[in-house]
Amino acid sequence: MLLYSGYYYDSSRYMGESPVTFVLFILLMIVTVISLIASSSVKSTFRKYQKMASRSGMTGADCAATMLRYAGINDVRVRQVPGELTDHYDPRSREVCLSESVYGSTSVAALGVAAHECGHALQHEEGYVPLSIRTAILPVANIGSKLGYPLVVIGLIISQFDFLIDVGIGLFAAAVLFQLVTLPVEFDASARAVRLTQQYNILLPEEKPYCIKVLKAAGMTYLASAAIAVLQLLRLMSIKGRRR
Repeated sequence: MLLYSGYYYDSSRYMGESPVTFVLFILLMIVTVISLIASSSVKSTFRKYQKMASRSGMTGADCAATMLRYAGINDVRVRQVPGELTDHYDPRSREVCLSESVYGSTSVAALGVAAHECGHALQHEEGYVPLSIRTAILPVANIGSKLGYPLVVIGLIISQFDFLIDVGIGLFAAAVLFQLVTLPVEFDASARAVRLTQQYNILLPEEKPYCIKVLKAAGMTYLASAAIAVLQLLRLMSIKGRRR
């Protein structure tokens, strides 16, 4: 609220928002910009260390196979998938999926990413609790991320359907929980990657800092995504409170 020409000017009312909702909106915009910067940083960091060949001469596929073999995991397949930075571990099909820029590359960046995805396979093998929770809530989280906001909007527009506000917020909360549980899952996988690439001589000690930089840049995107999800949920709850 600003004092202008002797009158109070309520900027939040002008925007159709309560003060709290308006502040959350501003914070959301700021964190969204940070998220875009983090995403750009991941790509630039990966491409920088993609040019640095590892001394071991292993490819990303070799790295993954080595880590799985040493861990005694024989039922996980390593395969190539199209795209850049599309790497992931699929617990349903038991596959470590490596992108084209990682699978056949011998770079420090590629080995770090491959080791990270194998970290998820090790988590799955050990029954790592946060990974189990994330896998369990994934179906509801997918629905919540797609339908949460639309249901809230419908409930706000059509008063007879205002119960949809609560349904939408509940579904979206599942998507937020997924984002929050993702943080320990991803950070643990990165810690395993750094430790095991050293233990198995996949990367030399002098290459370790470069691997950490690649994985840390990726970690910032998960932090930003979680922050955005939390702020979105708080904003929906604030809008609901104002409506009531």
